[in-house]
Amino acid sequence: MQVGTGRIMIAFIAFLPLFLYHYKAVDWSNLRPLIIVGVCGSGLPAILYATGQSQLPSAIAGVLNSLTPICTLVISILFFTKRIDINQILGVSIGLIGVCVIFFIKENGSLAFPFLYAGLILLGSICYGISANTVSHYLSQVKPILISTVSFVIIGPIALAYLVTTDFIDIILHTEGAMISFYALMILSLVCTFFANILFFKLIQITEPIFSTTVSYLIPFVALGWGYIDGEYISTYHFLALILILGGIVIVKSAKKKQV
Repeated sequence: MQVGTGRIMIAFIAFLPLFLYHYKAVDWSNLRPLIIVGVCGSGLPAILYATGQSQLPSAIAGVLNSLTPICTLVISILFFTKRIDINQILGVSIGLIGVCVIFFIKENGSLAFPFLYAGLILLGSICYGISANTVSHYLSQVKPILISTVSFVIIGPIALAYLVTTDFIDIILHTEGAMISFYALMILSLVCTFFANILFFKLIQITEPIFSTTVSYLIPFVALGWGYIDGEYISTYHFLALILILGGIVIVKSAKKKQV
C-alpha cells in the first residue's frame, strides 16, 4: 500500500504545478470520466501491481500486464459498442499466443506462482482497459496534459491522506536501505507515471484504445531483459514469443475500419 500510494503521491506533487498553471483551461463538465481515468488508470493499478509483485517475479507481472489489450478489446465490445475489425481480433489473439509462450516456458517447466496475486495484476490490466476506453470515447478532445494533471489531482490527496496515517516517513528516515527504495520509487513515479501518463493518453488520442494498449505487449521483454541481467532464465522460445507479439501489434495497427 505504501509503494502504491507513494507512487501516486509523488506523481501528484509533480503534476500539481501544472494543474495550477492550466486550471482555467479545465472543463469540469468532464469530471466524471476524469475520475474514472484517475481511479482506473492510475490509482487502483498502482496499488494492485505493488501488492501483486510482493509475491510475483517482475517478469511474470510484466507478462500478465500484456493482457491489457485483451481487456481493452472485451470492454470496448461489451460497454462501448465499438466496431471491431477482424484484423484487430486476429492481431490481439496472435499477441496473446506470444504472451502464453512466455508464460508457460520456464526453467523448471512449472507454473507454481500465487494465483491470487496474479489475479491482482489481471485486475490492474482490466482497470487499464477501462481507462483507455474512457479516454478514447469521452476525453478525445481534451489535452493529454490536462487529463493526466486533473486525474492525479483527484486521487493524489487520497493517497497523501493515507500515507500520513502510516509509518512511511519513519521507515524512509530510520530504516537501513530505505532511502535507496525511495529513490527507486521516485523514478517509478516520475518516469513511469508522470511522463508515461502524458505520452500514453496522447497515443490513445492519435490512434485508438486497442492499438495503444497493445504497446503493453512489449512490457514482458523489458521485464525479461532486466530478468536476464539479473540472471533469470531466457530461452529461444522467448524470441519466438517476441516475433508473435510484434506481429500481433503490426496486424492491429493495419486493421481496416469495418464491422464484424
